[in-house]
Order: sequence, then C-alpha cells, then structure tokens
Amino acid sequence: MTNLKVDDPGTRLELKEHPFNGLRVSGFTMLFFTFILIPAIVIFVLANYIDTAPEIAVPVTIVCAILFVVGCIGYFTQEPNEARVMIFFGKYKGTCRETGYYWVNPFVSRKKLSLRVSNMDIQPIKVNDKIGNPVLIGMVLVWKIKDTYRAVFDIDSQSLTNTIGGGVSTAALERFVRIQSDAALREVTGHFAYDHTGTDCDELTLRDGGDEINELLERKINERLAIAGMEVVEARLNYLAYAPEIAAVMLRRQQASAIISAREKIVEGAVSMVKMAIDRIEEGNVAKFDDSRRAQLVGNLLVVLCSDEPAQPVLNTDSN
Repeated sequence: MTNLKVDDPGTRLELKEHPFNGLRVSGFTMLFFTFILIPAIVIFVLANYIDTAPEIAVPVTIVCAILFVVGCIGYFTQEPNEARVMIFFGKYKGTCRETGYYWVNPFVSRKKLSLRVSNMDIQPIKVNDKIGNPVLIGMVLVWKIKDTYRAVFDIDSQSLTNTIGGGVSTAALERFVRIQSDAALREVTGHFAYDHTGTDCDELTLRDGGDEINELLERKINERLAIAGMEVVEARLNYLAYAPEIAAVMLRRQQASAIISAREKIVEGAVSMVKMAIDRIEEGNVAKFDDSRRAQLVGNLLVVLCSDEPAQPVLNTDSN
C-alpha cells in the first residue's frame, strides 16, 4: 500500500476570525431615531423660510440632513449562513454571524460572505498514475468557508472584492478552490496505479481504493484550502478511465485477464469432473482402464469440457 504523507491535524492553521464586538444596534430601534430627523429638517427649513433665526436654522438643517444620510448607510440585513467582515478604516474589527436587521457605525465597511455549502464538479483531467499510464480522473467537491478573515484578507483582494455591495466574489473563491483541488487531485493520482498490474493484490489502487482514496484526497485538498479559510466537507471521485490513447490496449489487457481467470475456473472444474467420472466408473466395475486408455479418456473428457465449441464425436471403426 502506498503511503502518501499528509499534515498532522494538530499543525493546521489557527483560526484568525473573531466575533464583532463593536457597536451593533437593532435596525428597528435605529429607524425611529433616524427618521425622527425628517420632521426636524422640515421644521428648520420652514424656520429659515419665514426668517425665524436663520443663522441657527441653516446650519442645523444641514447637520440634520447629513446625519440622516449617514445614518441610513449603517443598516444591513443578514440571513442564516451569512457573515459580514467588519473593517474600520482598514482595520479588521471582527465578523458578524448573527442573523437579523442591524445598524452599525456607517463608517465600518461590511464585506458579505456566504457560509453555505457549495458543490463543485471538477471535470476529468488527464494525469499519469503511479506507473505512468495516462488516466482521466474527475471528482465532486463539497466545500464551505470556515475562516472569514483568511477568505477576505489572505487572498488577492483585487481579484476577490466585488465592487457591487462590498461583498466577496463567489466566482473568485470558486476559481481558487478549483485550481487547488486540481493540484491535489494530480498529486494523489500520481501515487497510485489505476489497477493491479502484478501479483500484489493488496496494493491500493485508484479503481478499488474507494473510501480510502476519497479520504486521502479530502485531506490533501483541506491542506491547500486552509490558507484561504475554506474547508472541504466531502471529496469523492466520480469519473475514472484510461486516456483514449491507451484505452483500447488496456481493454484488451483486461479482457485477456478475464479470459485467463475464466479458463482457470473451467480447467479446475473439468479436472474435478474427470477425476469423479473415472473414480465412479472404476468403483462401479463399469470398465477397467490401463494407463494408456486412462490417458486417452482423460484427454477426451478435457476436450469436451474445456472446448468453446461442441465436441464432434469420432467413431473408431478399426476392428483391430
């Protein structure tokens, strides 16, 4: 069995995310304080219009209008399995995972991330197995974000930042997962043969590895995605075949192996049947055979039992 080194779980990267502990108020509560500025603005505008203390009405009106606009920016709604990374003038302030309707400091930027499980179908790629045979191998990957800090700050922000809504581009994260999964799949495939090629039937192969191959593949992908704050829930091979250039040759090889195995079973059964037939004939005193007659009978029975075509009887008309 091939041993492929994997990292010790105890050496995995530590979680850099922490909860957001800044000012966070219920959005419904802040609606009252925000929209109460509207009648205040109207009153001061009317006061300025009727020349009642304009030196006070004008600046107060401007201040109330600015507070109203700025206050409206701080609202956000968060659904289950979503998170927002809070950044205050370039400094990470924490991650908000609570669901609901909230108001925070308008100057705190909020990058939205989805924590939902995502599926990815890795299309079959051509890889050389342990003995150099080109094979086509594909897999299905289930992944999700675990550390929002790493997902936002430890990958190229220019390729991840979505200018609409200040969120993070899911397509960019998927592209990162796809590239790293492709590399891990190539690494794992290169340590195992497609099928048994010799007498060592205990060797683990891609064809019959099953859960062991999938578990190893999952670990290797997790090692690569840990730097981006993502984890693999499940990785499973869903396509495995020889490359077209050697598929015909390998098919003939498999057919030859199947024929040899079938012939072994046929010969084994035929020998036991011949022995049983001769023993019963002699035990029942049906006939007595010398060595030459016994060898002839054995040969004839083996031809009949092992032949692919129905045996044609040959009558011996020699009177001697």
